Amino acid sequence: MKLLIIQQKMIGDVLTTSILFEALKAAHPNAELHYVINTHTFPVVENNPYIDKFLFVTPEIEQSKIKFYTFLKSIRHEHYDAVVDVYGKLSSALISYFSKAKIKSAYHKSYTAFIYNKTIDRLTSPKHNSSLAIENRMRLIECLDVPFKSYNPKIYLTDQEVQDAKQYLFQSGIDLSKILFMISVLGSNSIKTYPFEYMAKLLDTIVETNPEAQLLFNYIPKQKEDAKAIYDYCNSQTQQQIFFNVFGKSLREFLAITKHCTALIGNEGGANNMAKALDIPTFTIFSPYLNKQNWFGENETNQHVAVHLLDTLNYTIEEAKAHPEMYYKKFKPEFISPILKTFVTNLS
Repeated sequence: MKLLIIQQKMIGDVLTTSILFEALKAAHPNAELHYVINTHTFPVVENNPYIDKFLFVTPEIEQSKIKFYTFLKSIRHEHYDAVVDVYGKLSSALISYFSKAKIKSAYHKSYTAFIYNKTIDRLTSPKHNSSLAIENRMRLIECLDVPFKSYNPKIYLTDQEVQDAKQYLFQSGIDLSKILFMISVLGSNSIKTYPFEYMAKLLDTIVETNPEAQLLFNYIPKQKEDAKAIYDYCNSQTQQQIFFNVFGKSLREFLAITKHCTALIGNEGGANNMAKALDIPTFTIFSPYLNKQNWFGENETNQHVAVHLLDTLNYTIEEAKAHPEMYYKKFKPEFISPILKTFVTNLS
């Protein structure tokens, strides 16, 4: 069997969807499995032993109808037996259609349903205590005789990458015999970012709980000003424990550095999913307008902790979507600090 899985755009989505390859190889060891992804997401699935071939949607392909059509023709020439469209947008529907595969599986959408012969409706609550992101993806391959199992995404670093990161941290003054936290200080946008002053108070809580804790900030160059604003809100003791200029220059370097961390703490996003895939404990602060069940399963609680305003206050997700900043302001640090203290203490 030759099978194609399509998952474009977001890094966290591409990483999460990679569980399907492990599940398919377990059920069909001789299957040839290909993955359509955007070029910039490759670092999180590089070296994955269950993926036989990558097909990259480059920026040039996205920006040119002619190049996209050439890409579609190359898909047809692969002669796939089955296609699983996890992305579910017009571009992936066209890829599915051009594949001419006998089995085409996707989430049900009225305007693309005619392209697929196997469609499912997304679950709104988990059946197996996993996150909805995992459970819904696994349901897409049930038509290929793959039983449900709660697989976890994995990132595969080389020994050299891990060693280089260790050397970099050592040269930067990090003591790996002490606790080291990667702090996801910023979300992907403002409505996924815990208020700066609130985040600083949580960082103060970490250092008050463990004065020897070392903190790294996860941010990209264009976010440096915002990250510095959070640093400035912290008290002087906390600032002394923050290694502000120690960060990965590439996504693979970030992953290798995170591999040496005791835990990742901060805003929900791709970095949290990557830490989990590296088997690093996480403490995740969800935006009030997001459904925690989408990315956090009840079966994760031993190593991973997630907090949400709905754990404390009653409101509707729709209300929070309409006024995200107002509801973030309601999510005060005192709601989170006791849980964070317990998390940090258990890692000490």
